[in-house]
Amino acid sequence: MAHGSAAMVTQLMLLDRDPAVVGLAGRPVRMLWRDHEGAVRSWVPQLFARYADGTGMLADCPARPGAGGAAAQRAGEAVRAACERVGWVYRRLEPPGPVIAGNVRWLAGYRHPRFRGAAQVEEAVLEAFSRPRPLAEGVRAVGNPLAVLPVVYHALWAHRLQASLEAPLHAGVLVIPGLTGTGAGLTAGAGR
Repeated sequence: MAHGSAAMVTQLMLLDRDPAVVGLAGRPVRMLWRDHEGAVRSWVPQLFARYADGTGMLADCPARPGAGGAAAQRAGEAVRAACERVGWVYRRLEPPGPVIAGNVRWLAGYRHPRFRGAAQVEEAVLEAFSRPRPLAEGVRAVGNPLAVLPVVYHALWAHRLQASLEAPLHAGVLVIPGLTGTGAGLTAGAGR
């Protein structure tokens, strides 16, 4: 998928990790309208997300709040009005803080199903974290960290395990059981 900015890439990763998102598209449509003076205006929203419940979202991904100025605000109002007519929503997705963005970027490196590991390793990982415990402790309980950590990171990406992403991921971060029977984003699953 084509992307145009680091802010857009971060939002793509966040949406891909959202279990409710079942489809993503970059620069999906060019919106055309006439402004109050009759001039033709256009805007290309950066992302489209389709949710499991059938709803859709067009979104822009500013690098910082207020980016794009008045033109972006006017365009956002026009896109929002068009979205409401078809039952979608329009959002300007404000960038997450650098720690959350870094953690999601790290976990996205483990999104591919190959990191799920062999069934017995994944089962052992989920069992090791069936009660809350520090990351390193649970990994050591399963075995060789080189073999176990990718499985843990994939499970964190896919929400089978959970940890706060508001602090840097580290050996002492508390890992807890996650959602059962779910994948993440386009990898395996279907809130906003």
